[in-house]
Parts: sequence; C-alpha cells; structure tokens
Amino acid sequence: MKNNREVARLKRHRRIKLRMFGEESKPRLIIHRSLKNLFIQVVDDSKKRTVLSSSTMDKEVKERFPYGGNVKAAVFLGEVFARKAKEKGIKKIIFDRAGLKYHGRVKAFADSLRKGGVEF
Repeated sequence: MKNNREVARLKRHRRIKLRMFGEESKPRLIIHRSLKNLFIQVVDDSKKRTVLSSSTMDKEVKERFPYGGNVKAAVFLGEVFARKAKEKGIKKIIFDRAGLKYHGRVKAFADSLRKGGVEF
C-alpha cells in the first residue's frame, strides 16, 4: 500500500500530464527523484520514444559525486545533461516535474539546465 503523499503526487502527475505533450521540436523532460538518485528522460510523445536519458548513476556523474541524492549532484547532472542535449540538437523542452515540488534537487537541476542553454 502506498502512502498518502505518494498517492497525491501520482494524482498530481496524472492531472498535469494531460496538458503536456512532447513533440519532436519541443520534447518533454521527465524527472524522477528517488532517495539516492535523480533520473532524467527526454521523451517525444508523438513518436512514443525516449530521445535522451541520464541519471546520477552515469559514470561521469558517479566519479565526481558518489552519492547522487544531494543538490550538488543535481546541479552537476544538469550541466552534463545540457551538454548532451545540445549535442542531440535539443534546445527547447517541456519540463515535467512529475508532481514533485519545484524545490531542492528538482529546482537545482532545472536552474543548471537553464544555465546550460536549454529553454523551457
């Protein structure tokens, strides 16, 4: 049985997701936060495929930050992800925070992604 907080987050995510639709020109970036890591995916909903994905478990991030569940790791992941997105030609995205508060690691990741040149 899931706790009430998680059920409320899932309801929020379902409600928000109805209004979001990632296209080839502006794909949807989904963030998943666990206790120890952040997982990021860029999805093209029109073709139903993942364009790019990354996490704090990737080799480049793990070497610098062995524990991926803090704000510093989220900031570094944002910098790395912005560079990868530019290489793939992704300049604009729709930010899907999956019902999470825009606070802490989510906000730190988003701010560093903006600094890296990705618009949303």
